[in-house]
Amino acid sequence: MMQPLQGSFVALVTPMRADGSLDYESLESLIDWHIQSGTNGIVAVGTTGESATVSVMEHLKIIEQTIEFVDGRIPVIAGTGANSTQEALELTQTAASLGADFALIVTPYYNKPNQEGLYQHYMKIADSVEIPQILYNVPSRTACDLRPETVSRLSYHPNIVGIKEAVDDPVRLDELMSIRERANDQKYFAVLSGDDPTFSEFMSTGGDGVISVAANILPSQVAKICGLNLEGHYEDAKELNDMYRRYF
Repeated sequence: MMQPLQGSFVALVTPMRADGSLDYESLESLIDWHIQSGTNGIVAVGTTGESATVSVMEHLKIIEQTIEFVDGRIPVIAGTGANSTQEALELTQTAASLGADFALIVTPYYNKPNQEGLYQHYMKIADSVEIPQILYNVPSRTACDLRPETVSRLSYHPNIVGIKEAVDDPVRLDELMSIRERANDQKYFAVLSGDDPTFSEFMSTGGDGVISVAANILPSQVAKICGLNLEGHYEDAKELNDMYRRYF
């Protein structure tokens, strides 16, 4: 059974030494610290984790080592997006074969595809790889916007199980919540925040959780805010969130 996508998922940084080589000892220590701090899942080599700058071999090694270090204690979400559909597909296939629990697939950056192009991009990967896949929309970084109507079309695919949305727009979030409710009649579909400054408010209106950059330095606090929101303690969550807002 698929593990639930709820709570705080850290967009984990990739530790490196001064010469640019990857520091796997520090990676293991970071993962243990996050698990002890209550983080609900690890995102390996997402866009925060230097996915745009590490080599393909390094990218896959980070995923492999993260899965090994986590050792089944919490879900591992592998960042496998690329602006080449074939590269994204191959990264997703390898992540699945290594044992990742989910793949997080950012929209194709720089290319600026239209909505039909985005639909075909994601459908190709979803049709080709048997791993639960999370769409990732962050147009401020990619110059590409995955619109709710396209998310709705994609949400029918059994391998597409959620979205990380980084657009702070209440109307859009309401649309995504409606897509989730409709999709949940057939399967599980999560709506996760990709925007640290607004994630608590987002969760108070029904969001499932956050894929967080701030959780790299405040893992227990972000996890606590998420837990309070999921339990319906919205005022307590807001109070705690306000205490740490300067870090978001």
